[in-house]
Amino acid sequence: LPGNGSLVLFRSLPFLPLAPRKIEEIKDFLLTARRKDAKSVKIKKNKDNVKFKVRCSRYLYTLVITDKEKAEKLKQSLPPGLAVKELK
Repeated sequence: LPGNGSLVLFRSLPFLPLAPRKIEEIKDFLLTARRKDAKSVKIKKNKDNVKFKVRCSRYLYTLVITDKEKAEKLKQSLPPGLAVKELK
């Protein structure tokens, strides 16, 4: 049945991998990190930039900062209850 095949496809849609979301502003990242569904933050340091990745229930949100001093300030501003992991 053609209708049955489309139903199976529709039911499998929630399990497709979702693209990560990019955040442009530090203020927006802090608001996202304070959400109750935010689980953890990973900080990836490169020679050119620092990436902050916050895991929420649906998406992984990423903020890229090129200024090392701003990155350090943001690290200090993260919510205290959030698990923070630094990656090299």
